[in-house]
Amino acid sequence: MTADDPFLWLEEVEGAAALGWVREQNARSLALLEGDPRYGRMYREALAVVTASDRIPYPRFLGDRLANFWQDDTHVRGLWRATSLASFASAEPEWGVLLDVDALAAAEARNWVFHGATCLPPDYRRCLISLSDGGKDAAELREFDLSAPGFVEGGFSLPEGKQSAVWLDGDTLIVGREWGPGTLTASGYPFILKILSRGNPLAAAAELFRGAHDDVNVGAGVLRDPDGTVRGVLINRQISFFDSERYLLAPAGFGQTPPIRLPAPARSTFRGFVAGQLVFSLEEAWAEHPSGALVSLDLAACLSDVETAAPVLIVSPGPREAIEDVATTRNLLLATLYRNVQGSALAYRFAAGAWVPSPLALPEHASVHIVAASDHDDRAFVDVAGFLTPNTLFLAEPASGAATPVKTLPARFDAANCSVEQFEANSTDGTAVPYFIIRPTALSFDGTAPTLLYGYGGFQVSLTPSYGGVTGRQWLERGGVHVVANIRGGGEFGPEWHRAALKSERQRAFDDFIAVAEDLIRRGITSPRRLGMMGGSNGGLLIGAVLTQRPDLFAAAVIQVPLLDMLRYHKLLAGASWMAEYGDPDLPEEAGFLRRISPYHNLRPGVGYPEPFFVTSTKDDRVHPGHARKMAAKMAALALPFLYYENVDGGHSAAATLQERARRHALEFTYLTRKLMD
Repeated sequence: MTADDPFLWLEEVEGAAALGWVREQNARSLALLEGDPRYGRMYREALAVVTASDRIPYPRFLGDRLANFWQDDTHVRGLWRATSLASFASAEPEWGVLLDVDALAAAEARNWVFHGATCLPPDYRRCLISLSDGGKDAAELREFDLSAPGFVEGGFSLPEGKQSAVWLDGDTLIVGREWGPGTLTASGYPFILKILSRGNPLAAAAELFRGAHDDVNVGAGVLRDPDGTVRGVLINRQISFFDSERYLLAPAGFGQTPPIRLPAPARSTFRGFVAGQLVFSLEEAWAEHPSGALVSLDLAACLSDVETAAPVLIVSPGPREAIEDVATTRNLLLATLYRNVQGSALAYRFAAGAWVPSPLALPEHASVHIVAASDHDDRAFVDVAGFLTPNTLFLAEPASGAATPVKTLPARFDAANCSVEQFEANSTDGTAVPYFIIRPTALSFDGTAPTLLYGYGGFQVSLTPSYGGVTGRQWLERGGVHVVANIRGGGEFGPEWHRAALKSERQRAFDDFIAVAEDLIRRGITSPRRLGMMGGSNGGLLIGAVLTQRPDLFAAAVIQVPLLDMLRYHKLLAGASWMAEYGDPDLPEEAGFLRRISPYHNLRPGVGYPEPFFVTSTKDDRVHPGHARKMAAKMAALALPFLYYENVDGGHSAAATLQERARRHALEFTYLTRKLMD
């Protein structure tokens, strides 16, 4: 299938010839876009938005403190810092620096990107800091003492890899990583878990659990009571992207007794542990509970006699509803429930064998996301935003249902003359597909409005309303229309909405997106001359597929960190882990439909495609930059126009620093302005 591919050499990520090609394409495209007289202003505007000192410093609970990772124009790589809750609620919190990543990178002459920390409850003194070279998913892990603060001399230190590590106790980690040749899955993730004791080398780690090479990943989580008592270890053996087996290890005789296989269905997701209950969201029916429901299993019952353990219903969403976020506090379960892509939040208390709900008093007709939850008490931070409404961070006290605004993002653009509407388009098979349109209130419905259509449509990821300061400033303020399509493949209406576009049904997601584009034109909002599209990662596949299928509908396409070669995606980096989503190119019956949707294989000479703009990153070790490289190179061979920018850093976000993010925004909106507004 690939013997006739003349561009395989571009899959060599750091190959000299490949990087030479990248530099050539970058130089050509950047000369055009950065040479546009509007680029400089757009970059300054984007930089002002993303580095603004009055951004909300989103926190995480660390025991009785709050931690935040902060980047700005001075701290380019960022500060990991902490403060008290009382100080955080003030206008000017007093932050104490835990780790200065810029200083660390300078001292070690490394291109460090902070990827977070895993800390040991309940005192949260010891952490494992994750440091990535340039933004890759692969990272080093180093032990850090928050009381110092500083790295622990002679402490735990795990060399770079796609790995996981959780604290069992202060002297013991459960680690999943590469242990030698043949110990990673085909997707490049670990399938062997070992116990690593303080002071021992990796070679001395004792095996705890082994999956199989054909799995996607194997990881572990430690189940603790609020006082830190270990109640068990939950192992997740991810057999495909959506199918998992769960095993429970009892603390008594830990690692010495056989693991207990939990009865949770393969298509379910572990969401948390609270009040002695294991919480799962269902992607398939279980017992009398439907797909989409949130249920729990009693841990003690599972340890005593797993055969008799039965799920208890927490909530079962309706046909136009979906559970999004789930989190646990000391005693409560929190969940966000979306109705027709608009959110609300509820708290659940487990009492007398049942879950008792109570709503949180939050604004309606907006997105609601749980930012952080405390395991020391029953408080949480919840973020609320809309397309035209800046984010407000609420401190929620679920026991009383109260929610107090703590921080509000100042407006980043003038929204006084804009309106938000929700419409539906009928897809090819008659399915009603919702979409949001953010537009000038005084829009003339004559088909002349520059319009940007955004979509994703995969992996049960929902596109909910969000406040985009850069988009508002650089697009809406200039008279542009922004549209967000909630197509199938996403999770906006639960697992069935996702399942409707799996594998051989993938075309439905593309049909939905095309239907929204046609509906925009039918309503007189825009026209093919003024319509552009944008999407990243799986959304990059969406945009690439629609580009090749309906080039007549669009004048611009921003294709970010995309999948495009659907016959080789499973051989590139983490691609093998996505076969449950897309299909297996090595099976003839699945290769057929993958070839039909593969953008790389459906480019044709002489077709009037809109000139696309490819954006990717050399350091993206999730979606291989070879996808974008090869698609662009094929377009060049067919004498088809394109623009291309590959950031040498940035990982899967294609931007590791705020400056890089501002540059990417400015390049994209300069391109869109040239294509749709000029």
